[in-house]
Amino acid sequence: MFTLTLCAFLFLVVCVFGAAALALKIMLKIALLPLKLLFLPVIAIVLIIKFAILLAIGVAVGAVILACLIPLFILFLIFVGPILLISALT
Repeated sequence: MFTLTLCAFLFLVVCVFGAAALALKIMLKIALLPLKLLFLPVIAIVLIIKFAILLAIGVAVGAVILACLIPLFILFLIFVGPILLISALT
């Protein structure tokens, strides 16, 4: 009988602490909501700048890759073009 009472008491203690923790969590969420709303425009500006920088870097890398491929394509056409023309005639 004592064991059952002890288990019920421990369950009650765990439930009370869980409810207190949940109430504290909800209270902190509600209390910090104005700060969150104040910082939302700052976070939005930071994200826009971040994506602009990433886009600029991506475009720059693409331009460098394209600038390296164009001379290779021209060399390919200089050396392989006559072979392709001769093979097309026969």
